[in-house]
Parts: sequence; structure tokens; C-alpha cells
Amino acid sequence: MELFAAMERDDYEEVLFCQDKASGLKAIIAIHDTTLGPALGGTRMWTYATEEEAVVDALRLAKGMTYKNAVAGLNLGGGKTVIIGDPKKDKNEAMFRAFGRYIQGLNGRYITAEDVGTTEEDMDIIHQETDFVTGISATYGSSGNPSPATAFGVYRGMKAAAKAAFGSDSLTGRTVAVQGVGNVSFTLCKYLHEEGARLIVTDINKQAVSRAVEAYGATAVDPGEITQADCDIYAPCALGATINDESLPLLRAKVVAGAANNQLKEPRHGDALHEMGIVYAPDYVINAGGVINIADEMNGYNKERAFKQIAKIYDSITRVLEISQLSGIPAYAAADQLAEERISLLRNSRSTFLRNGQHALSRR
Repeated sequence: MELFAAMERDDYEEVLFCQDKASGLKAIIAIHDTTLGPALGGTRMWTYATEEEAVVDALRLAKGMTYKNAVAGLNLGGGKTVIIGDPKKDKNEAMFRAFGRYIQGLNGRYITAEDVGTTEEDMDIIHQETDFVTGISATYGSSGNPSPATAFGVYRGMKAAAKAAFGSDSLTGRTVAVQGVGNVSFTLCKYLHEEGARLIVTDINKQAVSRAVEAYGATAVDPGEITQADCDIYAPCALGATINDESLPLLRAKVVAGAANNQLKEPRHGDALHEMGIVYAPDYVINAGGVINIADEMNGYNKERAFKQIAKIYDSITRVLEISQLSGIPAYAAADQLAEERISLLRNSRSTFLRNGQHALSRR
């Protein structure tokens, strides 16, 4: 892999390789863009097949956070960390303490949080070495587990997408097929059930499915059947890339709106949704509730204030879909455009300010 070529292609600012022999830490911190503010993005721990695969994932995720934070209206840039290792076997206190010292060394350019393979408890250990970490335990005055916030944001975004597709944002009587019933989507199912939606659910974890069936009267189907379920809304909430060449011809929903990351296997699958007239709520816009919630910690966490901001995901999805319709472009491209415009505007404004300041100094 030609790392500098990859960084130059998508204009990454910094990639930091961190290792601590004693604890076994092997981490990659990727900072994509800090135009809007310090880079915020979680720490993922995963058993990558190769180091190159880990680098590619860090870069991809960091760029995604730049766009997510920009569209969410946060004054934060995008970054991400991946730790190479098995989260079930390789974790230890020394590893996260060492990692915390690396974060501290970045002097606030990067702020981390939990992600796949890491937990609130891991963030508490990192917090012993640095203040540049969010999603720590509520005992520290933090927001704790971000799953309920993410679920609320997806619910709000789904209502906005429903309005675009059906003319009303009411989900009463609508059938929603939920792929994956983890922490986020179980709470999402609660919101949907309370509004009177019918639920179809699936998960490789049979216990999770049974829980949703018992709590919300959901109908269970096999994982391979969920994308072709007879439903109004398809909600991918587990695996990425479920919108692909195989699923598109089978899709019966009029809306795709869920919590999963990287729902489109490739951008062309977003083009296909657009051509089919299926309303798509771009994943990094609709699932931004968690990052909005943890960003509020920087102001001294206030749940009411945070959830008021998360509720505005409804407006963000509405704006994205309006751009898509008016410009005749797919929703994912409209979301990218919205993010890039905000970053570009601030970058240009800052450059003008700096130039004017330099001119003023030169006249003295």
C-alpha cells in the first residue's frame, strides 16, 4: 500500500502508528480533517487479517467521521482509531493506558470514544491518561452508553424519510423490517412499537430475536429473508453492505433507513436506489445520534440538550432528500455535498481571515 498516495487522494492530515511492546498495543490513529474542529471518532478493536487491512479501515472510517460530524452540525472534524487484536482475548489495562498516553500526546487534535470491540469500561481506563476521551461512565459526569441516543436519531431520521416517501411521517401501521436486533436497534424497535408500527426482525443471535418478539410482538424471519420482506421500510441495523447486487432486485421496501454503517456496498448501489425511486436515508446522517450525544460531553453533559440536538436529524435527512430531489442526484451524493459545502465554507473563511491578518501585519 502506498500510504502517502492514499492520504493525498482523500486529503488526510495525519496517520499515527502506535505500539507498546509490553501490553501488545498495535494501534493506528487516522485524522482526516480538522477544519471544523478537533477530530472526533471512536476506537475500534478488531482481528484484522493484515496490517494493510487495518490501515485501510482506519482511513475509511476517519473520512466517514468527517462527513458525519459536518452534516450533524458539530464543530468537530473526523478521525478514527483501530487497534489490531481480538477484543475477547487481547485486552488489558496496560494496553488502554498506553493508548491513552498516545492520545494525550496529540494535545487535543483527536478525541476518542467507544466503537466496535471497545466498551465504556475501556474508555474509563483511557481516561486515566487523558481527558480527550468521551463515552466514559456516567459516574464521571459523562453520557455513558451511546446506543439509546443513536436509536433515537435513527427513529427521527426514519420519520423524515417516511414523509418523503409516503407524504406523512407517521409510522403507525407501517411495516418495518429490522436487520439486526442489537443494543441500538432493540431501542429503535421500542420507539417503532410505541408509535404503532409492525415489526419484522432478524438476527444471527436467536436470543436477541426472541427478545424482540416477546417485547414488541415482532415477526421473526431468517437472516437471508429480511431484505425481501414485504415491508414499507427496510432498516439495516447490523451488517454493512446489505444494499448490493443480490439484494436490490429483491427489495420491496419504499424506504431504506437504519443504524448500520456502510449500508451501500458500493456507491453505484446508491445510484440504483435512486433510479428505483426508493428513498434512502444516508447512514452517516441518520446514525449520528451517538456522536452528537458524546459531543455534548464537551460542554458538560446535559441529556435534554443532547437529545434536542439529536432530534434535528429529522431536519438533516429532510434537507438531504430535498437536495437529492432538486438536483436529481442520489441521496448519498446529496449528503456528501452538504458535508463538503460546510467544510469548504469554513476553510475558505479561515483562509481569508488568515490572509487579511497577514496583510495587516505586513503594513505595520
